Amino acid sequence: MRLSHPRPPALVIGLALAVTLLLGACGSGATPPTGTPDGKISVVASTNVYGSIAEAVGGELVSVHSIINKPGADPHSYEANAQDKLALSKAAVGIENGGGYDDFFVQLAKGTLTPEQILNVSDLSGLDTGADFNEHLWYSLPTMALVADNLAARFTAAKPAQSAAFTANAAAFKDHLSALETRLGALQASHGGKGVAITEPVPLYLLEQAGLMNKTPTEFSLAVENGSDVPATAMVDTVDLMGSGTIALLAYNNQTEGPQTKAVKATAQKAGVPVLDFSETLPASMDYIQWMDANVAQLENALGR
Repeated sequence: MRLSHPRPPALVIGLALAVTLLLGACGSGATPPTGTPDGKISVVASTNVYGSIAEAVGGELVSVHSIINKPGADPHSYEANAQDKLALSKAAVGIENGGGYDDFFVQLAKGTLTPEQILNVSDLSGLDTGADFNEHLWYSLPTMALVADNLAARFTAAKPAQSAAFTANAAAFKDHLSALETRLGALQASHGGKGVAITEPVPLYLLEQAGLMNKTPTEFSLAVENGSDVPATAMVDTVDLMGSGTIALLAYNNQTEGPQTKAVKATAQKAGVPVLDFSETLPASMDYIQWMDANVAQLENALGR
């Protein structure tokens, strides 16, 4: 993972965006559209992860439709339905992860939402989105803070009179993120440098913020992520890694489970290596902060507080 050039503070970006959207609306002689009969701001997110963040920032002033909204759903195999298309046709704001993760959103939004109406999280992140880019950005807490500020600015542009509410909601959301980052910092101080293994790169941003180092053969995690067979040598090396005594835990994604990941998991369990589940979409009955809190808690429990 490589960082790009430094970006301006999130607040500056947010204010600039709000001013731009407001000026555009004023110049056309129209009020920024909300998209719902009850006057709420209509938001469509590619997954319930971003839908949850939009609800946290917008509160009762937004109506959110998340296209991928079931635990265990695979964004890579999504097929559009009439309900999703209808929601997008009425949306004022769209949210996509970008980086090749949710390309279905680009196709659905084409001709319906303008590029200015869509928040592309990969573009917002300021990270290098080149060949080695890890697109699972919702595990990057600093990036989610930028998302909250950006959404507050967009919602303010649609409902200027409610600016204080959006700003306060975004601030509260970021306070929760800061608390999680403090806990990750404590893990880094006490366990930084310890090795871990993964089935694919989903939780890497979170693991790296805790100071943990990925020891998995690249060929293994890349094959799992691409849905292809793991090369024999990489499979042997990964299985051997589980019993090497050099890793503190295995980060496991049930949503891409297959015979080869199951074999690695079984070997880890036999060797006494903690196996932690990290999903790509929100678990049932959880919001984003609750989900990340649970992810940090399982790291704390596995590593020992």
